[in-house]
Amino acid sequence: MAESILVTGSIARSARRGDAGLEFEIAERAYVHEGRIYGAEPEGFGAEGVSEIEGYAIPGLADLHCHVGLDESGATDHALAIQQATTDRDTGVLLQRDAGSPLDTRFVQERADLPRLVRCGRHLARPKRYLRNYAWEIEPEALVEYAVAQVAAGDGWVKLVGDWIDREAGDLKACWPTEALTVAIDAVHAAGGRVTAHCFSHESLPGLLEAGIDCVEHATGLTAETIPLFAEHGVAIVPTLVNIGQFLDYAEAGHRFPAYAAHMRTLHAHRYETIAAAHAAGVQIFAGTDAGGVLPHGIIASELAELHRAGLSAAEVLAAAAFDARTYLGFDTLTDGASADLVVYSTNPQDDVRAYEEPRAVVLRGQRVR
Repeated sequence: MAESILVTGSIARSARRGDAGLEFEIAERAYVHEGRIYGAEPEGFGAEGVSEIEGYAIPGLADLHCHVGLDESGATDHALAIQQATTDRDTGVLLQRDAGSPLDTRFVQERADLPRLVRCGRHLARPKRYLRNYAWEIEPEALVEYAVAQVAAGDGWVKLVGDWIDREAGDLKACWPTEALTVAIDAVHAAGGRVTAHCFSHESLPGLLEAGIDCVEHATGLTAETIPLFAEHGVAIVPTLVNIGQFLDYAEAGHRFPAYAAHMRTLHAHRYETIAAAHAAGVQIFAGTDAGGVLPHGIIASELAELHRAGLSAAEVLAAAAFDARTYLGFDTLTDGASADLVVYSTNPQDDVRAYEEPRAVVLRGQRVR
């Protein structure tokens, strides 16, 4: 039996939206016992000893766009994938949605000391229209077959590459005909899955909306026309603003394609106002780092600071990174009897996003791991 933990200070157990906006249920103490958290002292608490953590406690952070088992060259070995997950865990990320990886990472899910992982399987892209060694590269007529296969290969999520540079056109172009998307997304939904898509440009969004997409990654191409449709249809976005901050580098790397380079610079210039407009319209926004592949792991604090710069209040950032994000993936917060997955800070993240830079303690499945 593990040592019990007494958490004191301010524990944000759940959140709801009322007439006054976001409202957090706050407790002054909580009891961690046998892997679960309670509001009242449970039977047997402290039988094997008690440690105490004081501060501002919240549910474990959720990163809804990361890549475990992926680096610039493609699939990593198991050791590096474990290192990536551990790095994220130590920053307070205790729930991850892997947004595409060529490595079968079920072995990560078997480790009690690593974050909970929801896998997308492998990206689905058009031939030579994505990063090498990342995706199944297929033509539209094969999209249904591969999409349904990824529902089973992952944990119900399927990741499409919605747009990428078309070298013949010299700019970002949509990858899939709307008809192919519609049949594939319908088939995924029938199999109990959900679909998200990488999208930089505005051009790919109408077809994905028409086809019934569930979520869009990056979403830099949102416009005054598509933002209300995202809100109306409940399509969530994961902006990955740290990654979008690299768009000037991508433009320079693609200087041989002037239209593409100019497009990327424009998307970069308008990134904050695009996300602010989506937020104001009521579009669901979740935190995602895009760590893995090109970006390093362990950057959740930077991503949350970027969301704040885009206009989300500190409380709304907390919802996007913990309460709303965990609910979206089907996981509990810190309600009575829930798994004790929590992060404790010295300052209150409800008021100041800088709190995320230095967790005081991290507890995963009832065990203190930092």
